[in-house]
Amino acid sequence: MAEMASLVQRLEVAVGRLEAMTVSGGGGGDSAGGAVSAYVEAFDEIVSGAVAEYLSLSQKIGGEVQKHADMMKQAFAIQRALLVTASSSQKPSDAVLTTLLQPVSKAIQQVQGFREQNRTSPLFNHLSAVSESVPALGWVAMAPKPCPYVKEMQDAAMFYTNRVLKEYKEKDKTHVDWVKAYVTIWTELQNYIKQHHTTGLTWSKSGPVATASAAPPSAPAGGPPPPPPGPPPPSLDISSGGSGGGGSDNRNALFASINKGSDITKGLKHVSDDEKTHKNPGLRSQAPVHTGPKPYASPAPRPAASATPTRTLPPVLELDGKKWKVENQEGAQDLVISKTELKQVVYAFKCNKSTLQVKGKINSIIVDNCKKMGLVFDDVVGIIEIINCKDVKVQVMGKVPTISINKTDGCHIYLSNDSLNCEIVSAKSSEMNILVPNKDGEFTELPVPEQFKTVWDGNKLVTTATEIAG
Repeated sequence: MAEMASLVQRLEVAVGRLEAMTVSGGGGGDSAGGAVSAYVEAFDEIVSGAVAEYLSLSQKIGGEVQKHADMMKQAFAIQRALLVTASSSQKPSDAVLTTLLQPVSKAIQQVQGFREQNRTSPLFNHLSAVSESVPALGWVAMAPKPCPYVKEMQDAAMFYTNRVLKEYKEKDKTHVDWVKAYVTIWTELQNYIKQHHTTGLTWSKSGPVATASAAPPSAPAGGPPPPPPGPPPPSLDISSGGSGGGGSDNRNALFASINKGSDITKGLKHVSDDEKTHKNPGLRSQAPVHTGPKPYASPAPRPAASATPTRTLPPVLELDGKKWKVENQEGAQDLVISKTELKQVVYAFKCNKSTLQVKGKINSIIVDNCKKMGLVFDDVVGIIEIINCKDVKVQVMGKVPTISINKTDGCHIYLSNDSLNCEIVSAKSSEMNILVPNKDGEFTELPVPEQFKTVWDGNKLVTTATEIAG
């Protein structure tokens, strides 16, 4: 039976590789004569190897992971089409290049959007690992150092891949193999870039300049066509006087007046003081006073347009399978979950100025994207995670083995006597304080270090927390 299971697994991997080769082979746009360049063939090896392994394992896991993998499969096919274009064409202008890169950008956005649409999925860590690292496909636009960019995106996924390994290491080897296969994709992509695209996407030295003709045409703007232009203005004939027949005589008289010099003012009428309105106020009521053009006045401010109202989602407090959902709570101070079981988890998302109490023993708690949130719980056998939050307070009444704080500004953890041995893991967070109980029932507040010092001791890097003087 063991040999049969091994044979079935190998067969599934082979089928996945064949599917990936079908995608890479059908990308279209190969260079003339059906041949592809060496670096396109090298990219096909990644697709038929590490990518195919990842697709096969994703299919075994199923659910959202499989759907996510289908999007990644399409993203690699789109990137291959771009590589084929670059291998047979010269580099275009920046405007055309932007158009050619748009399909890759849209594929990345689709993968990331799928994660956001499935935040409550039990496979959220898998989706997050892919979503955080898929921007690595944007290396084609990262000159002159595309390889370090891919490495940075791969490191961004480690936080979530480690979670997958921790959760499934003793439960399901398929998920462990899935992590290894997925990480291998980016490792091999880095080696590929080092060999073929060291300073950026390599374009052909010969052949035509790449064009944006393959991009879909823009949709025509709505509305009727513009009206035809009006008739041209009549030509100005300066040889005629316009009206009457004495145009030439009028011009001659004008030039003669100009040529008089200072004598031109002799024909002006003298105005005496009693005829001047500024010296004789009585004249102002008899005739209108022409004051010339009005000075500039700033236009009256328009009333500010009312801002588009923010869409408010309905609050949620319900048990969905094994997951307690606490979402979109606003100013709710009496949220209580009392009927709990050991296999259940609590997921609090986008709660503001609210307090949640969890009674009994539960598997784990996640507080995600909450502000001014209060959490009180009895016992957690797994982990409590605080992610993307601001100004949250957590009080442990019983025991908890691990508390994780990630991308959070402002977090106060009140420990109980039974939870003093818990591990607190923090990353990219600030203003974290741990409050430890005293014998008299009061709490001692201790800050979690945010600043570190790293030195080389001759063999390895040694990092220690720095103490702020003062």
